[in-house]
Amino acid sequence: MDNFQKEIDERANLALSNRFELLLFRLGTDQAKGKSELFGINVFKLREIVPMQPITRAAGMRSPLLGMTNIRGQFIPVIDLPAVAGCTPETGLNLLLVTEYARNTQAFAVESVDNIVRLDWSQVHTAEKGIGGRNITSIACLDDEKGSNSLAMVLDVEQILYDVIPSVRGVEPTPETVRNFKLKPGAVAIVAEDSKVARQLLEQGLKSMGIPALMHNTGLEAWIKIKEMSDAAQAAGESIHDKIALVLTDLEMPEMDGFTLTRNIKREEALKRIPVVIHSSLSGSANEDHVRKVGADGYVAKFEINELSSVIHSVLEKAP
Repeated sequence: MDNFQKEIDERANLALSNRFELLLFRLGTDQAKGKSELFGINVFKLREIVPMQPITRAAGMRSPLLGMTNIRGQFIPVIDLPAVAGCTPETGLNLLLVTEYARNTQAFAVESVDNIVRLDWSQVHTAEKGIGGRNITSIACLDDEKGSNSLAMVLDVEQILYDVIPSVRGVEPTPETVRNFKLKPGAVAIVAEDSKVARQLLEQGLKSMGIPALMHNTGLEAWIKIKEMSDAAQAAGESIHDKIALVLTDLEMPEMDGFTLTRNIKREEALKRIPVVIHSSLSGSANEDHVRKVGADGYVAKFEINELSSVIHSVLEKAP
């Protein structure tokens, strides 16, 4: 137990320094490229890796959902990850990656696991303008050499779960939770989120709350925009608080993660009173502790729109 807690603490310290651990795995031969590609998932989202278990398929269940399995007394859905990624396993589906996202547990069936690598988020680049497809959110460079071919595709798990297990797709706050938000005229929310489907849900949700938003794919893009707006406000003799109502950020993002973005904001005298809300699929007490350490004003797990509305209302009420 002491060793387990030590590993958790080490990963916590990594998360607070713009670093993380990526589990590398393979899904078989890519049907389009004819070769085996490396894929990756943040170790923080991984609960355990177990051998393939007996699976019960319910009537009407379709690929890529394989069925349900019982792991340590908990029945969880199993997703055929090679089918999602367009790959054919050469030796079969041999392992289950049991993960926790947004308070839900699910298992991804994969062919094999390679190893775990420790990376800086600056080594991860958004895939939307380059390689990748619907289910790839970013590309990780596995070493520091420029032009290296040692790459891994980081999966957009939010998109996969949204497509395969769309348990909650509504983004409209219920009537009893619709609120009047304390917004200054012309002020906007700065949003940083690398998952396309998550950005869409956030944009729709904020619109339903009457909060205008500027959307960004990475923490670095959001930070650059915040600095530009701050410099412009200062040059015009205006307050940045009249321009930015709050910052809403994911944790895992290419180039700069949400912890670093939050820490950058809270370290700047002109920016530190801007409310920052972290909206992440990395749920759990460990991540909430990290949020407090970097000075964020609120934390909410994806995708509970009513809880998000409540947290945003609370931090705006306390804002200067």
